Amino acid sequence: MRVAVAGCCHGELDKIYETLALAERRGPGPVDLLLCCGDFQAVRNEADLRCMAVPPKYRHMQTFYRYYSGEKKAPVLTIFIGGNHEASNHLQELPYGGWVAPNIYYLGLAGVVKYRGVRIGGISGIFKSHDYRKGHFECPPYNSSTIRSIYHVRNIEVYKLKQLKQPIDIFLSHDWPRSIYHYGNKKQLLKTKSFFRQEVENNTLGSPAASELLEYLKPTYWFSAHLHVKFAALMQHQATDKEQTVKATKFLALDKCLPHRDFLQILEIEHDPSAPDHLEYDIEWLTILKATNDLINVTGGLWNMPENNGLHKRWDYSATEEAMKEVMEKLNHDTKVPCNFSVTAACYDPSKPQTQVPLVHRISPQTTEFCAQLGIMDINVVLQKAREEHHLCGEAEEPDDVESNDSGEDRSEYNTDTSTLSSINPDEIMLDEEEESEDHIASACSDTNAPSIEPSSDQASDFSASFSDIRILPGSMFVSSDDTAGSPAGRERKPSEAVEPVVEEDVTELPVKRLSNEHEHEPEQRKKIKRRNQAIYAAVDDDDDE
Repeated sequence: MRVAVAGCCHGELDKIYETLALAERRGPGPVDLLLCCGDFQAVRNEADLRCMAVPPKYRHMQTFYRYYSGEKKAPVLTIFIGGNHEASNHLQELPYGGWVAPNIYYLGLAGVVKYRGVRIGGISGIFKSHDYRKGHFECPPYNSSTIRSIYHVRNIEVYKLKQLKQPIDIFLSHDWPRSIYHYGNKKQLLKTKSFFRQEVENNTLGSPAASELLEYLKPTYWFSAHLHVKFAALMQHQATDKEQTVKATKFLALDKCLPHRDFLQILEIEHDPSAPDHLEYDIEWLTILKATNDLINVTGGLWNMPENNGLHKRWDYSATEEAMKEVMEKLNHDTKVPCNFSVTAACYDPSKPQTQVPLVHRISPQTTEFCAQLGIMDINVVLQKAREEHHLCGEAEEPDDVESNDSGEDRSEYNTDTSTLSSINPDEIMLDEEEESEDHIASACSDTNAPSIEPSSDQASDFSASFSDIRILPGSMFVSSDDTAGSPAGRERKPSEAVEPVVEEDVTELPVKRLSNEHEHEPEQRKKIKRRNQAIYAAVDDDDDE
């Protein structure tokens, strides 16, 4: 089947779907599935905008609300994960996943689903070591700290995903797995993003939690975004005693949805022709969710996952055949994800703007139905009870207090912190000086837990050709020829290093079709767009300084 993958969406749904429609007209057939790698921005109204961790002057309604209201419907099944610029209060309603609009499905904090026999997993958010071992204690209305910590990856999600035993075909993360840059054209990456150099050399760029999952799950494909650059890599995994063949993961990171950026890729993915053409629950994943129900933690204290160290009665939460049969019975042997989207908040009305929409911690009927059927707790219900009884919501210790923890343990099993952008990245939104200095410290450290083996540069460069000519775009999103000069995309592959090709469209002959209001000549426009975005994303809003 034909699968489209998008990088950081930033709420630009209309432009993404318009791009897909154009690619379909020029290509061999319709796209069956769209996967979005975070910063989706499912903003329903003005209150949702206030829950998005960006400076206020960069909070824009964009176009998602039209799909939420029913004015428009996604033309293709869309599955996405959360990033670090989201309407966090909206996504928090669906911790186990669910429909944010008809035909648009959120994978949840972490999740696995099936579509046409293809097994798709993902984890939302980005890694920050000081929050990694905390529970999910945040709920709206967020304060200046929790509006950011809400999207930080937690160890419980990684732990659940590491209970999986069956193969994963596709995995999504927002930030990159740490060390993945060693398995692609690192030279070209540093030429494009020179400010990554120190972190790449120190091996601190990317998420160590995602790297751990990559090593464990060994998916066929891994897609990411966050760093706003196209990058392809091929990681050959070390074979275990149980594995008959050596597995490899094809990694691809994509840019954000802007003119002249590599934000979209269309691939041909093998699928089961006999499998249903609707979204399905993954039974192994549901079994793990049910097994780990007692591990729900809504406090801001640090805690460790159960392990075989003599301190825990149980440490293996993997799905047994018997447990999976029980889950199937709870589902009445129907694995279809119900189309039970429901409106839970007022939708934005351009003719009647509401600047004082109250922030409410909502319970989603979708999550209530899912939890009741599976027999698990809704994290949000537990949070509300905790807030009523103990007033815990938003009152967890600040990161600076963690070091005084009586346990004497490190902040995390990972010895560095990463968000994972360099403090001088001109292409990312900086929230405040604290985040900037934090990332600067992280870039000066090295992580001994991350793999340091590097493949040959020839192999890394050659694999980029499998994802060559990423730009499946309308004319207004083309880049100039200068942008592709020196790219490894055009290099020929050595016969001895052949990699299974990725099918993709070439629409470089498309006529120019503007999606923006800018009318300058092409070379001048490209330069102005670059300067404009550098100014936006390097800016620090006074309201966010602490």
